[in-house]
Amino acid sequence: MKDVKISPATIVMGLAAVLIFGLFGWLTFGPKPAPPPPPQLSAEGRQYLGSLALSNVHMQAAESYVNARVVEILGEITNNGDRTVKVAEVTCVFTDYSGQLVARERSFVVGGTAPGGSLKPHTTMSFRLPFDTIPEEWNQAMPTLIIAQIQFE
Repeated sequence: MKDVKISPATIVMGLAAVLIFGLFGWLTFGPKPAPPPPPQLSAEGRQYLGSLALSNVHMQAAESYVNARVVEILGEITNNGDRTVKVAEVTCVFTDYSGQLVARERSFVVGGTAPGGSLKPHTTMSFRLPFDTIPEEWNQAMPTLIIAQIQFE
């Protein structure tokens, strides 16, 4: 049998390659930091809750262009108060047939990614909330909508 000699440079390059691949794998597939918590309803927003009303809320299902089912919640939000609302965000709580939580989604009804801009005092604005990732366990009933954030101009 022949005597195999490995140079120190080859050993160093091999160890460097293992270290680089290990670091790349850890950064790609390793632990991810927790996302920041969503904004909370301020005391000012809690006081203003009675001035915002959701009405004509209903659901409809549609097919997306990739043949996936999209559930849409449509409705209107009315600002009965005296302040202009820049952002209003709702939490939609989806449950199964036994009433257990299966999904909780936050969506903008005013501002954010919602079209239409701000909601002036004593005006009504339509909203549309599309969902395409609701679990199969969902009971197909209207989710509970809770106003989760209000920001003013």
